[in-house]
Amino acid sequence: MNNFSDKVSFIWSVADLLRGPYRPNQYGRVILPLTVLRRLDCVLEPTKDKVLKKAESLKGKKVGNVDPILNRAAGVPFHNTSKLTFARLKDDPGKIAQNLAGYIKSFSANVRGIFERFGFEEHIAKLDEHNRLFLVVQKFCDIDLHPDAVPNIEMGYIFEELIRRFNEAANETAGDHFTPREVIRLMVNLLFQPDGDTLTRKGIVKTMLDPACGTGGMLAVSDEYLRELNPDARLEAFGQDYNPESYAICGSDMLIKGHGIDHIVFADSFTNDGFGGERFDYLLANPPFGVEWKPEEEAVRREHEQQGFAGRFGAGLPRINDGSLLFLQHMISKMKPVDQGGTRLAIVFNGSPLFTGDAGSGESEIRRWIIEHDWLDAVVAMPDQLFYNTGIFTYVWIVTNRKARERRGRIQLINAVDFYRKMRKSLNNKRNEIDDDHIAEITRLYGDFAEGEHSKIFYNEDFGFQKITVERPLRLNFQASTERIERLREAKPFQNLATSKKKKGTKAAEEEIKAGQKLQEAILRALGRLDRSKVYLNRDAFLEDLEAALKASKVKVGAPVKKAILGALSERDETADVCTDRDGNPEPDADLRDYENVPLKEDIHEYFEREVRPHVPDAWIDESKTKVGYEIPLNRHFYKYQPPRPLEEIEADIAELEKDIVKMLREVVR
Repeated sequence: MNNFSDKVSFIWSVADLLRGPYRPNQYGRVILPLTVLRRLDCVLEPTKDKVLKKAESLKGKKVGNVDPILNRAAGVPFHNTSKLTFARLKDDPGKIAQNLAGYIKSFSANVRGIFERFGFEEHIAKLDEHNRLFLVVQKFCDIDLHPDAVPNIEMGYIFEELIRRFNEAANETAGDHFTPREVIRLMVNLLFQPDGDTLTRKGIVKTMLDPACGTGGMLAVSDEYLRELNPDARLEAFGQDYNPESYAICGSDMLIKGHGIDHIVFADSFTNDGFGGERFDYLLANPPFGVEWKPEEEAVRREHEQQGFAGRFGAGLPRINDGSLLFLQHMISKMKPVDQGGTRLAIVFNGSPLFTGDAGSGESEIRRWIIEHDWLDAVVAMPDQLFYNTGIFTYVWIVTNRKARERRGRIQLINAVDFYRKMRKSLNNKRNEIDDDHIAEITRLYGDFAEGEHSKIFYNEDFGFQKITVERPLRLNFQASTERIERLREAKPFQNLATSKKKKGTKAAEEEIKAGQKLQEAILRALGRLDRSKVYLNRDAFLEDLEAALKASKVKVGAPVKKAILGALSERDETADVCTDRDGNPEPDADLRDYENVPLKEDIHEYFEREVRPHVPDAWIDESKTKVGYEIPLNRHFYKYQPPRPLEEIEADIAELEKDIVKMLREVVR
């Protein structure tokens, strides 16, 4: 990439011509489609005359679809039948807008579709109206973007750097559109690592999908890697994205590389699966971190509820503010059956999918489904500040349904947080990068599958736990004291007695309210029959006296009011008798309820007797509430204790600081 920076700077300088008609946050709407157009023009230039001759020869002939014929003449999956080229557009400044629009319409349908996504036609008129169109086109003629001058991989970098700059000017999130190439390279290395022998076979063809493809960086790097490994291999790349700008760039890149534009789908992967029923050899993705899926909620929930595991989201739904695990489920639905060769996938997450969500939650159930099916192969903890739009730590998950024999039933955790070097110049939040040596070392750690300082191996069950509910008995005392009766007056069920559901202000409503007030007074008089000083330590004994008092007062109360009376006149008391149900079983005290996470490999009763019973002898497990959960506390497994500094060192530092402060104060006083 010798001229990468120069070409980016040159294209970026063209944006200065837009000042006035466009604000800085709008420059990309013009510069990006023109960059694509110039690239396509350069690609077609060597075969231009050949295509025009072939188009002329087909006139008058009954050919249903000339596109395949003209594409063969062009040598790529697209063509242009205009006699104009990008350079010739500047020969007629007075008709520049008309000619440019006609030139774009002369492309094959697949390219025209790309420019429709850019919405470029309206900008042609605007640029011409402000006398900028000729100047911009003239400037673009000075840059050679033919693949011989700018290889595909470098062109990808140019597009992504332009997007990053434009979005930075617009204060938008650049990282939504692409992933740093060194991170993709690592992911591809990990993805292809076990398949070295297979991928070097002559004429091998593999398929790959990125369901959040952005500008296509992951697909481009994967294709490049496979060609390096085996020039005779072919990667059929597929992608989907719902950002028009990214889709257009990715689509044009695929066309130039000889892939069909129909391999790239413009749609939201959650609501419109562009590859329903299709399966792939490999999948890669870097979905947006922590982005809510509220706009897609209705469609996703409907599929979850109606199709279950026959759909994509059968395992569960994560919380609405983070759809990361929906992407993973979507990708798993694209895995080939094992008898058809199986699939390997890699996805970048933040830390949330590792542990967010308690047992029984959507996140935990998704992790459980993946781990119990033995699909999670490895998780790699990456350094922070690797991405353009966030400085947080990230994690690469490797998921597959064709684990090597030695990896079956196990999960590898790799701690690569210290494998990085500082960049000479930061790009947004990206201040660190991983070089070839780091990539090679992480790939080696994965391939070796051995315990070490940076690698740990666990059984699947090690990440599972049983969440048990520990109950303690309810113990209450009861007293019809003045204070507690006042609590009853404020209780909602008691107050509701003197309300009416009938139309307000009507006679029926007034009568109902009066009847309720009368019942309230009768209940309070009945409670007055009880000894206000007596404290009951047994609920049954209190109930017996309460019912006798109500009966003597000829008062009948419903269950809600009776419950309100018991609640208002009771207080917790460790010396009181245990409250029991009709079968004589102790009732649990919700305020004393506790939870314990017991490792999946351990018997919950043995754990309970060892860890809980010695501290609360009257507790028990409510086994009807036991849930199984899964989490991956990666950082905990690599934690290294750092002892605090000696007190003498801390005191010495404080003393030095005090001296400095005194010195500065003296200088101020002077």
